[in-house]
Amino acid sequence: MAPSGSRNIKRDCRRVLYWIPVLFICLIVAWSYYAYVVQLCIETIENLGEKIVYLVAYHVFFIMFVWAYWQTIFTKPMNPLKEFHLSHLDKELLEREDRGESQQEILRRIAKDLPIYTRTTSGAIRYCERCHLVKPDRCHHCSVCDKCILKMDHHCPWVNNCVGFSNYKFFTLFLAYSLLYCLFVTATDLQYFIKFWTNGLPDTQAKFHIMFLFFASSMFSVSLASLFSYHCWLVCKNRSTLEVFRAPAFRHGTDKNGFSLGVSKNLRQVFGDQKKYWLLPIFSSQGDGCSFPTCLVNADPEQPASPSGHAAINSDEDTHQFPAKPLRESQSRLLSNGQTWTDSEGTEDKDREGTSNPAMTIEKET
Repeated sequence: MAPSGSRNIKRDCRRVLYWIPVLFICLIVAWSYYAYVVQLCIETIENLGEKIVYLVAYHVFFIMFVWAYWQTIFTKPMNPLKEFHLSHLDKELLEREDRGESQQEILRRIAKDLPIYTRTTSGAIRYCERCHLVKPDRCHHCSVCDKCILKMDHHCPWVNNCVGFSNYKFFTLFLAYSLLYCLFVTATDLQYFIKFWTNGLPDTQAKFHIMFLFFASSMFSVSLASLFSYHCWLVCKNRSTLEVFRAPAFRHGTDKNGFSLGVSKNLRQVFGDQKKYWLLPIFSSQGDGCSFPTCLVNADPEQPASPSGHAAINSDEDTHQFPAKPLRESQSRLLSNGQTWTDSEGTEDKDREGTSNPAMTIEKET
């Protein structure tokens, strides 16, 4: 009982410590609100029109920033559906097998009806030994959350949450609105910051808030600009942070552009089909996070499309029904209804040859 109680205490302490970065951000934002609204707008600015314009614009940016931040923090990461979890019988069979090839045979049997394209670098089925499930495409196990997260991008300490399929749009908007917030504060505070150095401000405590507000907002603007630009590039390329460091592996090998369908379709995967929701921290991403259309080519998808073209995205289907046979091309529940199965005997034979490699083993992936 004592070791178990000790572990629980340590786990609870870690949970508390994980909220320290979030608390730090909240304190900074609360101080910036006081410094800008009270000390700058109310106490320092004398022109009534300028004061009203600044306060209205500031509160628009502030509300959108806080809303997006809240959504990023408190939206629970999505986990794989039950179809990807091993049954009790399959888990027992897997545990009894000592040889990697035998384990792979069991996993291939389980995964044959699931919409899975990716493999490990050695070609094995991606399996999580902690969650006892076959990993969907782009799914990874988070060591902090101790769960498999759909389309995991990274675990962010500043939001104390995993950034993945369920909240990646919120995270991107959080970066955008926090950058706009900092840029607005920097721009409107600049003239009073200059007056501080030219002794143009009255000798009150407001002048020190104005000085530190300019320094803080300008420094955060630089870091947020670089981070936001990076994630804009990821969205346009349809990659996650993890996929930048390790390109997804398919049957034909690794392909950094495997999930990229072109800038327009990549944007719609994250922000949805309805543009009126793009700028709002409301979930509108396409799909269910368990399967994604692929181009399955090495060429840059931003170049002119090949005669086969890219698969069209259809976000109208909300069910989690999987096809009765494995997806061997770029079809998934996100693809248009007009596409048909292209399943030939030659393709099946080639797949069997590729999946019967005795070197395949279960690999632990994050």
